[in-house]
Amino acid sequence: MDVVVVESPAKAKTINKYLGKNYKVLASFGHVRDLPAKDGSVRPDEDFAMSWAVDGASSKRLADISKAVKEADGLILATDPDREGEAISWHVLEVLKQKRVLKDKPVSRVVFNAITKQSVLEAMANPRQIDVALVDAYLARRALDYLVGFTLSPVLWRKLPGARSAGRVQSVALRLVCDREAEIERFIAVEYWQIAAILGTPRAEQFEAKLTAFEGKRLQRLDISSKAQADDIRSMLEGASFSTASVEAKPAKRNPGPPFTTSTLQQAASSRLGFSANRTMQVAQRLYEGLDIGGETAGLITYMRTDGVQMAPEAISAARATIGKEFGDKYLPEKPRYYSAKAKNAQEAHEAIRPTDFSRLPSDVSKYLDADQARLYEMIWKRAIASQMQPAEFERTTVEIEATNGGRHANLRAVGSVMRFDGFIAAYTDHKEEDSEDEENKRLPEIRSGETMKREAINATQHTTEPPPRYSEASLIKKMEELGIGRPSTYASTLKTLEDREYVTVDKRRLTPQAKGRLVTAFLEGFFERYVEYDFTAALEERLDEISDGKLAYREVLRDFWNDFSKAVENIKELRVTEVLDALNEELAPLVFPEREDGSNPRICPKCGTGNLSLKLGKYGAFVGCSNYPDCGFTRQLGGDGTNGNGDAAGLEDGTKALGVDPYTKEEITLRSGRFGPYVQRGEGKEAKRSSLPKGWTTDSIDHEKALALLSLPRDVGKHPESGKMISAGLGRYGPFVLCDGTYANLESIEDVFSIGLNRAVTVLAEKQSKGKGARTAAAALKEFGDHPDGGGKIVVRDGKYGPYVNFGKVNATLPKGKDPATITLEEALALIAEKQGKDGGTTKKKPAKSASTARKPAKSASAAKSAPAKAKSAPAKKQPSPAKKKG
Repeated sequence: MDVVVVESPAKAKTINKYLGKNYKVLASFGHVRDLPAKDGSVRPDEDFAMSWAVDGASSKRLADISKAVKEADGLILATDPDREGEAISWHVLEVLKQKRVLKDKPVSRVVFNAITKQSVLEAMANPRQIDVALVDAYLARRALDYLVGFTLSPVLWRKLPGARSAGRVQSVALRLVCDREAEIERFIAVEYWQIAAILGTPRAEQFEAKLTAFEGKRLQRLDISSKAQADDIRSMLEGASFSTASVEAKPAKRNPGPPFTTSTLQQAASSRLGFSANRTMQVAQRLYEGLDIGGETAGLITYMRTDGVQMAPEAISAARATIGKEFGDKYLPEKPRYYSAKAKNAQEAHEAIRPTDFSRLPSDVSKYLDADQARLYEMIWKRAIASQMQPAEFERTTVEIEATNGGRHANLRAVGSVMRFDGFIAAYTDHKEEDSEDEENKRLPEIRSGETMKREAINATQHTTEPPPRYSEASLIKKMEELGIGRPSTYASTLKTLEDREYVTVDKRRLTPQAKGRLVTAFLEGFFERYVEYDFTAALEERLDEISDGKLAYREVLRDFWNDFSKAVENIKELRVTEVLDALNEELAPLVFPEREDGSNPRICPKCGTGNLSLKLGKYGAFVGCSNYPDCGFTRQLGGDGTNGNGDAAGLEDGTKALGVDPYTKEEITLRSGRFGPYVQRGEGKEAKRSSLPKGWTTDSIDHEKALALLSLPRDVGKHPESGKMISAGLGRYGPFVLCDGTYANLESIEDVFSIGLNRAVTVLAEKQSKGKGARTAAAALKEFGDHPDGGGKIVVRDGKYGPYVNFGKVNATLPKGKDPATITLEEALALIAEKQGKDGGTTKKKPAKSASTARKPAKSASAAKSAPAKAKSAPAKKQPSPAKKKG
C-alpha cells in the first residue's frame, strides 16, 4: 500500500475513490510549516537561513501521515500543480525525513490539472521528483515577503502610529488605489458640447448623425467649449440642407476571447455575478476539488490558479464535439483555436480554467450545486465553449453627411451595424458588450448615397468631463496583471489584506483609500520610493519567475534585494518624526488641508486664528492639530474639513464636529471619533445616545438629517400579524437587523432599516425561523464554509463570548490567539475541528479556566468594535490629544 498526500480532505475523499484499496489518501490541510511570526525566522547574516515551525493542528496531521508512511510501501506527493503545491510537498517530505520514517521507501511526486479519474490515473502512471526550482522560487518569495514585512512594518509603527503593516505586493497595490484617488482630487472638470442631428430619409425613417467637422475644421471631443459656440453651430444647422455624401458598408468580425485565467475569472465574476475575488476563489475551489454529481464524485473544473490561456488537445476536441451537438456545425470553425497570453510575466505551464467534461452541461449539473457554484460553473463552461466557436459576423455601415447653409459647411456621421451571424455570442458575451450602448451597435435604416435628408431636429447637449473612476476589485486585478505585479494566486489575498487592515473600504464594489492607507502610501513613496515603484516590483517578479525556470539561484536574488533594502531601512531609522510629518504635510496637502468654502487659508487654525495646522501622531493614528496647543485644543480627524455648515470652527476641544440640534430634545448632535471609529452622539454624559456609523457611510457624508436617522434607531415597524408582538428595525453589533420576540434577522443594508415595511419584515423573520430554532440563538456567523467534506453538517466561524471559534455540529474549536477569523481557510478549520474531536470527541464544551491568563476579556473583533464607541484613556496633560483618544 502507498500513502498519497494531498492538501484538502475534500480532495482526498474524491481521489481515494479513484485509486482504491491499494492506496491511502491523507490530507495535509494546506501548508504544514511556516516561518514563525517573530524576528529572526529569516537570517540574512546566515545566507538567508530559515527557521520553520509547525503549529498544533499541523503536528497532528503530520503525525498521522508519519504513522501511515511507516506502515506503507511508498509515499506519493500529489499536492496542487503550482509553486505553492510544490512547496507543500517539499515541507511534508522534509518533516518526514526529520522524523526518519522514510528509510529506503520510494518517494514520488505526481501532478494533475483536474480531479477526474482519468487525470489522476494518468498522473499516477507518470511520477516525477520534487521540482527543486519551483521550491526555490517559493523560498525566495516567502523570504522576501517576510523580510519586507518584518523589517518595514516596525518602522511604520514607530514613525506612523496606527499603521498596521507593509508588504511587498500589498503596498504597491495600495499605491495604485491611492494614486487613483489623488488623480481624482486633482481632476478639473471641463465643459464641452455635443451636437447631433435627427434626420429623416425619403422613406420616412429617422436616424441620428453626429457633428464631426465645422467650417472645414475637424472637431475633437472638447472643441465646442461654450454655449455661445454651440448655439451658433445649432443655428447654422437648423437652416441647413442635408445630403448623403457616401455610404460605406463593410463586413466585420469579432473573435471570441480565450478561456478564463485566474484574473479574468475574478474580473468576470465581479462584473457578472457580483462576487469578490475571495468569494470567487472559494467557490472555484469547491468546483475543482470535487462534488457529488448524481452518485459520481468528480472535479468539475480544472485547477483555478493559472495564467495560462491554452486548453489541452483532448479538451479542445471535447469542446468541439459539444459545440457541434449543442449549437450546430455552422458554429464550429474548420480548425481549433489556439491562444497565447498577453499578460506581462504570464506563465503558461498550466491550462486555462475549463470544465473537466464539456458534456456536463450547466443545466444538467445545476441541481447538484448551490446557487453560487451553479452560476460560476455556467460562466466557466460558456466561456470555454465560446473560445472554440466561430467569430460573430457584422456588417458595419458608415454614412457621411454634408450640411450647407449659404457659404457655411458642416459634416456629420452616422454609424451602425447589423449582426449577420451570432457565432460565439450564442454561448457567451462579455459583460461590457452586453451593457454596451455604443453607436456602432445601433441599427441604421436604408440610406442611399446622394439622397437629400430631411432635418427633424438639432440637439445640442452640454457635458462635463468626468474624473477617472475608482478601482473596483476587478479593474485593480487587471491593472496589477498588466503591470506584472503579483501572481494569480496572490490577488485575492492581497485585496483582502488591504480591506482587513482598513487601508481601503469597498463601497458599491469600488475601492476607496482610507486616511491611514494614504498616509502609509505617502510615507513609503517619500522614503522608500523604490520599493513601491511599479517597474521595480514587476522586475523583481521577473527575477522570481527566472528562479522557477532554474535560471537564477534564489539566494543571489535575496542578496541583491537585501543589500539595498536594509540600507534604506537604516537610513529611515535616523529620521526624526517631525521630518516625516513635514514631508507628509506637503505630500498629502489636499487631504490634510482641504480647501474651505470661505476661501480662507486651510493651514490656519479655524478656532484660534493664529496657530498653524499640521499632522500629529497619536496612539490610534494620525490627526490634524493646532500648533498653539495647549492654549488651543483644536483637533480634527485626518480627512475632515474642519468646519460645520455655518463656516464656524467645528473642531472643538474634544475633537467633535457639530451637526445641529435635535428638534425634540433640544440636545446638540455631534460627530465624534472614538477608538473604534466615527460615531454620532446626542447630548453629553453617560446618558448620551450614541450610534456608530454603519458600513459604507463616511464622515464626509454625515449631515444633520442622517445623524437624526441613526439616533432614532431602533424604530418600530409594526405588530406581527400572528403574535401581535412589535417588530423593530435597528443597527446592531453585526449590522442592520429586524427583531421580533427575540428572533433577529439580518438586513442587507442600513437603508433597509429605514425603509423596510411590515410585510417584508414578516417575510425576512419567517425565512430566518425556517432555518431552525438554533439559528436564532447561535452566535453570529463571521464566515461560512458550507458542508463538511465528510458530511454531518456545516462548518461556520462564529464570534463567541470568549472570542472567535470554528463550529461544526456540537464541536466548537477556538481559533489560535491572534488568528484573524476572516483569513482562516477551510483546511485550517478542518484541522482545528479534528484536533478538538481528538481531545474530547466533540461532545463536550470546556468552560474556560478562571486563571489570570484566561480571566482577561478577549480582544473585540472588528465587527464588535464598531458596535459602540469605546471610552479611551485621557491624554497626558502635556501631550496634544488625538481625536481618537477622546471619550465617547
